[in-house]
Amino acid sequence: MINKILIANRGEIASRIIRTCKELGIGTVAIYSEADSESPFVSYADEAYLLGGSRVQESYLNVAKILDIAKEAKVDAIHPGYGFLSENADFAQSCEAAGLIFIGPKPDVIQQMGNKVEARKKMEEAGIPLVPGFSRPLTDSMEAAAVAEKIGYPIMLKASAGGGGIGMQAITNEEELSKAFEGNQKRAQLFFGNGDMFIEKLIEKPRHIEIQVLADKFGNAVYLWERECSIQRRHQKVVEEAPSSFLDEETRRKMGEAAIKAVQSIGYHNAGTLEFLVDVNKKFYFLEMNTRLQVEHPVTEEITGLDLVEQQIKIANGEKLSFTQENVKRQGHAIEVRIYAEDPKTFYPAPGKITGLSLPEGEGIRHELAVQATSVVSHFYDPMIAKLVVSGATREIAIDRLKEALENYKVEGIKTNLPLLKEIIEHEAYYQGDTTTDFINKYIKKIKV
Repeated sequence: MINKILIANRGEIASRIIRTCKELGIGTVAIYSEADSESPFVSYADEAYLLGGSRVQESYLNVAKILDIAKEAKVDAIHPGYGFLSENADFAQSCEAAGLIFIGPKPDVIQQMGNKVEARKKMEEAGIPLVPGFSRPLTDSMEAAAVAEKIGYPIMLKASAGGGGIGMQAITNEEELSKAFEGNQKRAQLFFGNGDMFIEKLIEKPRHIEIQVLADKFGNAVYLWERECSIQRRHQKVVEEAPSSFLDEETRRKMGEAAIKAVQSIGYHNAGTLEFLVDVNKKFYFLEMNTRLQVEHPVTEEITGLDLVEQQIKIANGEKLSFTQENVKRQGHAIEVRIYAEDPKTFYPAPGKITGLSLPEGEGIRHELAVQATSVVSHFYDPMIAKLVVSGATREIAIDRLKEALENYKVEGIKTNLPLLKEIIEHEAYYQGDTTTDFINKYIKKIKV
């Protein structure tokens, strides 16, 4: 029985998890680094323990220290949030070995789906549509060139253990591939400890659409509709919305059913997300699976009325899903924008002290915050400081509310990406739903400071 949870994360997602735990009457334990000692999530939790230094290796990736604190605090479970250790199979295994409930899928499933080559194989076995590609690691640029010739350019070079766009590059010819292979391989080895690379056919002008799923330990699974996450910069999502303005009901249903088929084929339980590329003809292809809570999960909550963190905890606690697919209704439209501490001209992180923070209020506005008016944004971590989520009865209403909210969103003392977000949302192409993955490159001019 889960009565107390340690949140193995920081920032807005830690606060988000704590909020649901409080509503459920579950005790919370925060862990924090020296740089995060004054962060809001630390005081929001029932208890808080210092992990160590500001660097992630000294704190949020320090498995031994996290488990020591969990033992000292007498928690029943650990929620990993997203990022850091959330998709680390060894961490999940260590939690289980310590007698703790890991709020997520089983370690072997995390391992399988975290490796993109292995994930492709599993989905191929399950009959899920795949982007044409080569489903085993490539040894060198010569082998990569031979495979690319068979598939046909353009292709996408990817790191097998990658994420966040690291080790990923679009390639249009053999010369580009020869130059790119070794550099991306080294980058993947540095970031993920795994330099395996593979190749997929590049789907041109695609939509990036993902399906949120929940699956319990009794074989029950549901999909909670889709999120469109096509507006990206350097393969990082910037704007997410639900539902997609592009999909028709038949494609939406087929994608949902494919996602359920996929999770049941691998014995998955807890919350997860199947990511797909969708071409201009609405043909969809499996891209990857995220075996954790997504950054953009609030838009799904807004259109379904479900609390995904609550569902995660209940599933981890051994409870059956309390609803079936027929009960999962969607209502209205929701859009999320990620607010970063970054220079809007160079896009480089812009850490520093926030000297003023004024948030918009009104119907359909939701905030997920990592900071407060006096916070110091550290250079040690991801520069995302907040998420603004706006919902309405229709996409048009949600967009209008978001435009007004962005105009009234004020962060002083540091630079942010608010100018970029305003330009995206105010663009006619966005309003018309022309949101393919090349949106920013195609439509957005260089942002002025």
